[in-house]
Amino acid sequence: MAHQQAPHQPRIIRDSHIMVGKPIVRGTRIPVERVVAHLARNPDLGELFAAYPELTIEDVKAVLHYAYEAVEERGKRSVAATTA
Repeated sequence: MAHQQAPHQPRIIRDSHIMVGKPIVRGTRIPVERVVAHLARNPDLGELFAAYPELTIEDVKAVLHYAYEAVEERGKRSVAATTA
């Protein structure tokens, strides 16, 4: 079976020289957490793109997928810790 690349790769990167290694949208200095926080406060994509015009819809999809995977992984670790 072929390995399928996650939708957020390669759009979301970590580089210790950029934003102290926080996950960011490739080619920008926009952290994933900033995009998620903006959408949590106001899910209007028009306003998000006005605030961060360098983002694309594909970037936003990648950010959301990255955040989903992070939450899912944390949940798995939490369940594993309580059943151990």
